[in-house]
Amino acid sequence: MIQNPILRGFNPDPSIVRVGDDYYIATSTFEWYPGVQIHHSRDLMNWRLLTRPLTRPSQLDMLGVPDSCGVWAPCLTHADGLFWLIYTDVKRYGCTSTGGATGSASLRDFHNYLVTSPAIDGPWSDPVHLNSSGFDPSLFHDDDGRKYLLNQLWDHRPGGNRFAGIVLQEYSVAERRLVGQRQNIFQGTAHGLTEAPHLYRRDGWYYLLTAEGGTGWNHGVTMARSRHLHGPYELHPEQTILTARNRPDAPLQRAGHADLVETPDGRTYMVYLCGRPLRNRGACTLGRETAVQPVEWGDDGWLRKTAPQLQALAPGLPEHPFPSAPEREDFDAPMLPVDFQWLRTPWPEELFSLRARPGYLRLVGRESIGSQYRQALVARRQQAHCYSAGTVVDFEPEHFQQQAGLVCYYNASKFHYLYITHDETLGKHLRVMSSLPNHVQTDTFTAPIPLPSGVPVQLRVEVDEERLLFAYRLPGGDWQRLAQQFDASILSDEANAPGQPNFTGAFVGMACQDMSGSALHADFDYFDYRERPYCVDAMEPPT
Repeated sequence: MIQNPILRGFNPDPSIVRVGDDYYIATSTFEWYPGVQIHHSRDLMNWRLLTRPLTRPSQLDMLGVPDSCGVWAPCLTHADGLFWLIYTDVKRYGCTSTGGATGSASLRDFHNYLVTSPAIDGPWSDPVHLNSSGFDPSLFHDDDGRKYLLNQLWDHRPGGNRFAGIVLQEYSVAERRLVGQRQNIFQGTAHGLTEAPHLYRRDGWYYLLTAEGGTGWNHGVTMARSRHLHGPYELHPEQTILTARNRPDAPLQRAGHADLVETPDGRTYMVYLCGRPLRNRGACTLGRETAVQPVEWGDDGWLRKTAPQLQALAPGLPEHPFPSAPEREDFDAPMLPVDFQWLRTPWPEELFSLRARPGYLRLVGRESIGSQYRQALVARRQQAHCYSAGTVVDFEPEHFQQQAGLVCYYNASKFHYLYITHDETLGKHLRVMSSLPNHVQTDTFTAPIPLPSGVPVQLRVEVDEERLLFAYRLPGGDWQRLAQQFDASILSDEANAPGQPNFTGAFVGMACQDMSGSALHADFDYFDYRERPYCVDAMEPPT
C-alpha cells in the first residue's frame, strides 16, 4: 500500500511524468531557492528528492519578491527526447510580506517560463519567456507533435472574475515563442477560482483537469472534456472528481491541484496536493503536501469520482526503496545537503560557506530576519507534526545588531527565533523573538538569558503539534529548557495576516544577521532533525 502523503512537508502543486520505468514529480518552491523540487520514484510508493533545476540567476532571481511569491506550479513533461519544465515566477501578489499593500490589490505580475534538459538532473537551459497573463502554466504535447500552453487567465478589471478561465495558445519550438491567438477554452464553474490546468488526449477525447474552490478547505479537482482541442468542453457529470470539502473528518484535507500519469500496464494514477491539519481541522503546519492514488475510468469515458486516501493501492511494481536521509548533517561535504534551502537569492556565496571552516556551515550576517533580499537563513522543511531539531553555534556578537541561532520559520511575519546577541548592559545573551500574525504588536521577546563569552552554545527545539519548546546547553552542562511554551500553529497557511497570501509551510533551520553591515559570521557545527511519534512531555532530555 502507498502511505500518503508521499511527499511530506511543503511540496504543493504536483506535476508528474513517467519516462520508462521512472516517475518524476515537480512541486512548487515559492520564495525558497533553488527553484522547483523534483522527486523520483520507480514504484510510486518510495520517493527521494533528486534535484532542483532552477539554480542560476538567468533562470531565477527572486530578490525582493514578497513572501509566497516566486516559483508557482511547475509543469514537468517529457517529449522529443527532452524534459520540458514550465513554471511561473510571481513578482507581486497584491501584498507585502507584512500584509501591507504594494499598490493595487487587483494587479499581479506572473511571468511564465520554459526550460528544457535532455536529462532530469540537467543541465537545464536558460528560460524562454512565454507570457505573463496568469499563473499555473502547463504544456500539452498533442499526438501530431504540436505543443500548446495552457494557463489560468488573470483579469484585473473591476467587477469581473479575477480567475477568468483557462486559456490555450500554440507554442512554436522553432520560433521559441507562442504563436497564433490565445483562446479561452474553459471559464470554470460556480466553485470559482479556476486554475491548475492539465490537458490529456485519450480515446479521441481531450480531457481538461483543473483545480477550483481555492487551495483551502474548499479545494477540489474539476474535469471537463471535448472532442476538439479548442472546445467546447463539457463538464463531468459530477463536476468535482476529487475533494475533501464536505468531509471535515478526513485526515487529508485541501485536496486538489491534480495531475495524471499512466503505469506501463495502462492503469491511471492521480497526484494531488493535500494538507494534514492539526486535530479538529486545525492549522496545516506541514504546508500543502503531495499524495497519489489510483483512479478508474468508467464505461462512459469519465474518471470516477473518488476521495483522498491516506492509504492507496500500489501499482504492484517491484519495490524500490531509497536510503533514509540522515538525522544529522555534519556539514563535512563542500555542498549544502539536498534537504536544505535558502531564500530568494541566486548568489548563495553572499550568505553562507561550507569551505571557510571545514566541517561547519558558516552563515554570514546580512539583513534582518524576514528580509526580502539577502538574509542568511538556511533551513529544511518540517515534515511531521512532532519532531526535535538542534544545532550548535559558535558566535561572538559585539552588539545588539548582530544575532544568530535556531529558527522555526514560515515567513517574515510568522516565526519563532531562538538567538544569541549582545548588548552593552547584558553582554552576550540568549532570547526568543516571535513574530505573531493577527496581533497589534507583532514582535514579542522573552527575557534575556546571560551567556558566557568564548564558548559554543547548543540550541534545540521540540515541536509537538501546536506546542513548541526551546532549550539550550553550555559545554559540560545540562540542557536548560526555556519556561515559555510557544505556539507552533502560527507556522501555517491558516494563521493569516490580513490580506496576505500564505502558500508555503514550516521550516526549521539556522540564521545569522548583522544589521550593522559588518557581516559578522556564525559557525554551525551540525544540524539534526528527528521525527517523533510522541509528545514532548514524555521525552527524555535531548542528547
